[in-house]
Amino acid sequence: MKNIAALALISTIAIVSCNKKETAKITKVDPKTGKTITVEVPADSIAKVEENPAIKDSAGVYTQTFKLEKGKTYPLTTYQRDTKTMTDPQGKTLNGTSESTDEMSFTVNDIKGNVYDITLNLIAKRSSQTAQGKTIVVDTKLPIPKEDDLKMIWNINRALTGNKLNMKMDTKGNVISITGFDAVYSKVANSVGSLIKDKNQKESVVASLKESFNEKVLRDQFNKNLTIIPKKGAKIGEKWTNSENADAQGRIKVTSNYILKSVGNGVAEISVTGGIPKKVNKENQGDVTHSLSTELTQNGTITFDQNTGWIKNQNISVKTTQIESISRGKESQSMTSVSNSSVMVNPSAK
Repeated sequence: MKNIAALALISTIAIVSCNKKETAKITKVDPKTGKTITVEVPADSIAKVEENPAIKDSAGVYTQTFKLEKGKTYPLTTYQRDTKTMTDPQGKTLNGTSESTDEMSFTVNDIKGNVYDITLNLIAKRSSQTAQGKTIVVDTKLPIPKEDDLKMIWNINRALTGNKLNMKMDTKGNVISITGFDAVYSKVANSVGSLIKDKNQKESVVASLKESFNEKVLRDQFNKNLTIIPKKGAKIGEKWTNSENADAQGRIKVTSNYILKSVGNGVAEISVTGGIPKKVNKENQGDVTHSLSTELTQNGTITFDQNTGWIKNQNISVKTTQIESISRGKESQSMTSVSNSSVMVNPSAK
C-alpha cells in the first residue's frame, strides 16, 4: 500500500509539473496604490505584439502612431445612451431615455510615404427616445417610420448613410483632409424634396446640415478620438489634461484627465476622469433671485490596439446635475435635472 501511495504521489507531481504554464510579465498601474507594478500572467493570455508596434516604448516613454494595412477595414462605431430624471418643485419626477448610434468604418486604399488614403464608409444611424412608457425609433436599417414628424429625420439620416468620403491621414494620426461632402449634400437635398416643397425651407435644411456635417467638424472629431496619447509620449502612470469649451462663449470648460494605465498584451489602456466643477450663476431682479447650478463628472477607460494604434474600445460614464431655483424672500422653488450617460466607441455590449 505504501508503494502504491508513493507511486500515486509521484504521478500527481508529474502531472502538476507537466501542466504548469509558462508566465510572462506585463507592466501596469496598481489601481489601489496608483504605483507602477510588474505582474506575471499566463503566457498564453498574452497577445502577439509586433516587433515594431504602433504604440511602442522608448526609454520608458510610450508614443502612439498608426500602422494600418492596405486593404483592411477598421471600425469606428459611436454609441451614446442618456437617462434623464427631472424633478419639479412639487417633487414629481419625469424620466426619459435616449440612445444614438453612428456606424462608420475606414478602409485603407493605399499608403504613400507616411500618408494613408482612406475611404470613410458612412454605414448606418439609429436614434431612439423613451418617455412615459412610449418608445420611438428612427433607424436607417429599418423601413421609414409611419409618424409624419419622424419621416423627415429618417429621410435625412438615410441620405447621409450609404455614402463614402475620402480621407487623408498621416501615420501620426493627423487628419490632413476629408472630401466628398457635396455629393452627400445633394443626396440629402433630393431626399427631403418629396417632403418639403418650399424652396427656402429645403435650403434651410441643407444649410443646417452643412453646419454640423462638414470637413472641419469631422476632422476635429477624428483628431480628438483617434489619438489620445500626447505627441511627446507618456510613461506608465503619467497624467495629462485637455480642456475644451462646453458652451459657444467659452465660459465653461470641460476638463479631461488622462492616465496611461498599462501597455502590454497587445493593448494600451488609458483612464479618463474630470468634467466641469460645480458652477453657480445668480441673477437678481428686484427681490427675485434666479440661480442655476451645473456640475459634470466623467469616468471611464479607452483602449487602443498596440500593434495598429487603432481604437479598440471606449466606455465613459458621464453624470450631469443641473439645479435651477427661483427665490423671493423666504420662499424658494427649484427644479433638478440629473442625466447619466454612457459614451462608447466600438462597444462590445450595450
